[in-house]
Amino acid sequence: MSNHALLEVIALDAQDAVAAQSGGADRLELVTDMAADGLTPALGTFTAIRSAVDIPLRVMLRLTDGFAAGGPADADALVRAAEQLREAGADEFVLGFLDDHGHPDLVTVERLLAVLDGCRWTFHRAIDNAADRDALRKQLADLPGLDTYLTAGSASGVDDGMPTLLAEAARQGEPGYEPLILVGGGLRLEHVPRLRAAGVTGFHIGGAARPQGWAAPVSPAAVREWREALDG
Repeated sequence: MSNHALLEVIALDAQDAVAAQSGGADRLELVTDMAADGLTPALGTFTAIRSAVDIPLRVMLRLTDGFAAGGPADADALVRAAEQLREAGADEFVLGFLDDHGHPDLVTVERLLAVLDGCRWTFHRAIDNAADRDALRKQLADLPGLDTYLTAGSASGVDDGMPTLLAEAARQGEPGYEPLILVGGGLRLEHVPRLRAAGVTGFHIGGAARPQGWAAPVSPAAVREWREALDG
C-alpha cells in the first residue's frame, strides 16, 4: 500500500480550488457556510469548481448545522440536492447523520446512497459525536462506497482526540476499520509527525489553509507547507 499522504483542503469557491490545487492538494471538500461547519454548496459553485480544477472533489451533503438530518421534509431536500449534484457530474460526497441517541441515522444515509449509486463517500465528523464509535463503524461497514472517515478523534478536536486516532490507526484493516482515516478538526502541523508515525495517511485542512482567516481565500503557500510536511 502506498504511504503517500492524501491532503484534502476545504474549498468554498473556484478561487480556493485553484489555490489549493496549485499548493499540492490531492482532493477538495466542497462546502458553503463555515459558520455552520460546512453545508451543501450551490450547484453553480460545484460546476464552477469542477471546471476550474482536475483533482477529485467531495461535495458535502448537509443542509443544517449539527449532525441530525431533520424531519422528512429535510431528508427529501437532501435527496433532491444529491440528485441535482449527480446530474451535474458530482461523483464523490461527504455525509453522515446521527439520531437523537447518537446512533447512525441509517434511514437517511441509505436514502442518499440509493441516489449516489456506488459513488465513493466520506462519513464526516458526526463520528466524533457518536454514542459509540466502534459500533457506528461496524454498523456502516457494509454500506456501498464508504471509503473514508473524517475525524478528529474527539468532538473537541485533535488535541483531545489523539489517543483515539492512534488507537484506530492501529486497527486499520479490521472489520469496520478498512476506510481511510482522514484527520481533521483542530489539526496542526505539529500533529503530523506522530500521526504519520502511526500510519495515518489522510489529512484534512480548512482554516490552516487560510492564515488570514475564513474571510480570506486559500493560500497556495500554506497548502504547500502542509504538502511538504506530509511528504517529508
